[in-house]
Parts: sequence; C-alpha cells; structure tokens
Amino acid sequence: MDFEKIKVAAEAYKPAMSKFLRDLVAIPGESAEEEGVIKRIEVEMKALDFDRIEIDPMGNILGYMGTGKTLIGFDAHIDTVGIGNRANWNFDPYEGYETDTEIGGRGTSDQLGGIVSSVYGAKIMKDLGLLSDKYTALVVGSVQEEDCDGLCWQYIIREGNIRPEFVVSTEPTDGGIYRGQRGRMEIRVDVQGISCHGSAPERGDNAIYKMAEILTNVRDLNENDAADDKEIKGLVKMLDEKFNPEYKEANFLGRGTVTTSQIFFTSPSRCAVADSCSISLDRRMTAGETWESCLDEIRALPAVKKYNATVSMYDYDRPSYTGLVYPIECYFPTWVIPEDHDVTKAMEEAYNGLYGTTRSGAENCDAMRKARPLTDKWTFSTNGVAIMGRNGIPVIGFGPGAEAQAHAPNEMTWKEDLVKCAAVYAALPTIYCK
Repeated sequence: MDFEKIKVAAEAYKPAMSKFLRDLVAIPGESAEEEGVIKRIEVEMKALDFDRIEIDPMGNILGYMGTGKTLIGFDAHIDTVGIGNRANWNFDPYEGYETDTEIGGRGTSDQLGGIVSSVYGAKIMKDLGLLSDKYTALVVGSVQEEDCDGLCWQYIIREGNIRPEFVVSTEPTDGGIYRGQRGRMEIRVDVQGISCHGSAPERGDNAIYKMAEILTNVRDLNENDAADDKEIKGLVKMLDEKFNPEYKEANFLGRGTVTTSQIFFTSPSRCAVADSCSISLDRRMTAGETWESCLDEIRALPAVKKYNATVSMYDYDRPSYTGLVYPIECYFPTWVIPEDHDVTKAMEEAYNGLYGTTRSGAENCDAMRKARPLTDKWTFSTNGVAIMGRNGIPVIGFGPGAEAQAHAPNEMTWKEDLVKCAAVYAALPTIYCK
C-alpha cells in the first residue's frame, strides 16, 4: 500500500472537507431535528459518486462505496446538542469561524467532523483504486445519538438487517485509537409519603425526608471504599479481582460511578408535607457490571429497603424527525475490544503506516497528545453501546476533534484531524482484508 499517496490525496481534499464541515455546522440539527443535515450529506455523497445512498425510515443516511463481500462500517452521529447559554460563546455557534488550521462551531468535534472525514475517506478509496471485491465501505450518518446513544444502530442492525463485520466510530479521539468505553444507564427511584398541613407535619409522612436518606446512601455507594467494615461498599470494588472477574478491563476503562442528576416531588402546596419524591441517577458502568446488577445494587441500599422505594430504568420513545418511534430502555452497555483483536491491530497498522507510533496534532495540541498512549478509551458514551454492547459487532474508535470540546461553548476542531482521519479510513479496509 502506498501510504504516501493516500496522505497526498487526503491533504488535497482539505479545502473540500473544510467547506463541507462549515456547511453542516450552519444547519441546526439537534436530536430529532436532523433532516436538513441529512439532506446536505446526501448532496455531498451524490457529488462524490457513492455507489448507493439510502435514507432509512428512522432518518439515518447510509452511503455505500464498493460492492465487495465484507461490509465495513464507519459511523458518525450527525445530531448535536443545543448551544446552551449563548453568552458563553465568543462567536456565532452556527456561523462558526475558520482559520488556516481550525474550524469552530457547534458540532465540529462532536461530531460532524466524523461524517466529513468518513465520506472523504470512502472517496479516496475509490480515487486510488483501493476498492476491491473483498469489501464494501458503509458510511453512516446516524441520528438521535445525543438523545439516546445507540438507538440509531439498534434500528439499523435489528430492523434494517445490516450487520457490518466491524464498525469504526468516528467520535473524537484526540488523535488516538480508542477500543472501549464505560457503559451507562438512567435509573429512577420513587418513594411515597402522606401529605398533611405544614403546620402539623407530624400528621403526615414526608417523602422528601425519606429521599434524603436514600440520597446519602447513593453518595456512599459512589464515594466509599470496599473495606469489609463498610455496610455500603463503594463502586471502586469492581477494580478488585475479589469482586470482579473482569477487573483487568475495569481498570483499563475506569471505575463505575453513580450520581443524582435530577430530583422531583409532589405536594398539595408549599404549605403541605410532600407526598412523593423521585430522583434520577446517572450510572456509569465498567466491565463486569450489568443493568441487572446496577438496579439490584440500588435496591439493596439500606434506605431504599427501609422505605420500600421503587427502583426502575427509564425508557426512551421520542419520535425521530421522520416520525418513527422505536422504544428502547435507557441502558447503554459497557463495551471493550481486546488490544490484540484483529480490528485493533488493523487500525494500529493503518495509523502506524501513515503517521507513526504516537498521537500527533496541530501545534497547540501536539505535546498533550504525544504524552498520551496511542491506544486508549473514551470517557463519554458512543453508539458502540448498541453496535458492540448490545449486538456484539466489534467497534474501534478513531475520529477528528477532541472529547473535551464536546457539548462545550466555543467548540472547535482542527483541519489536520480531518485530513488524518480521512487517510486512515481510506487505508483501513484494505489492511484488514489483506
């Protein structure tokens, strides 16, 4: 493989990729409102002569390049979060900005840059004659990830009957190769009380006071160690072989966490005792933890048992921009691909052949990147929760931009990242299929 030729081709597409990204940024596309972004991607795929382009009933766009036997997927979710407090932005988040090295705007790192690089990576495959009867590249612009990560691919796999041999997640990786992430789930705890007039609270049963004890237990679960004398052993226990057969991968991914993210109550008035109280918990899961174990862990908390609280998992059923509703539990499994997996090794070989054995980046981030291991993991969650977590299809991560830019004001990415990712994507299928 002529790596230098691939690098030159990718560099030549830098102006086109920059324009494409700026066009996408200019189209607001929050979850369930992505139609304009999808249509702009369709225009680009047609202009670049993709062999087949489909928009499925959920609204995901699927572009195929080649007709070979092995299907290799490239996933980029194309929805964004909102802009938050506009006063925190130094520029218009949808107009964005461009310099010789950077592009700013909502979604540049998270993760419109990923669809740009993967579309042009597939184009380079065709330009340089890399396509063969061994593989077909499938570039997916997926919807609703910010609302419900993985929902889009659950639909693609289960309803579209599309099952790639592996998928590259193009979420931002700060120049690195990522092989896993912690999972997450959204838990609800409900406790009941009895209302009465606030002037005589002893006549009632205050649900908020009950929840206060439960909240303390939840905090202990997150903060305690795992010593034998602890009634509530902390989640850190899963890093220990004594408690978790998968402790090695748990140490790679990082410990699980739990935090209270929302609180609700009902009461007849501000002059009455509250008759119900509920909380939402954000639970991050490491290797060895499942949705059942996480729910049981909350149910076993002393105050939850004391007050007979109800513990459940949230569901998601928001319609996509096409109007399709595809209900799913708010459970996003942990996943990790082995460091010696064929997909991991192929991605490392593609990167090494093009750019060496260390991370790299633009001048203002190069030193920070080089200080980190080339192959690592995400802190946040991705569509890999469905692709690999629910459906067992290997996922490897390599994408333009920085994880720290996600959901932040003044979001930006680097043109150099767009180029490097397009080059690596172009080289990867041939290396994997050799």
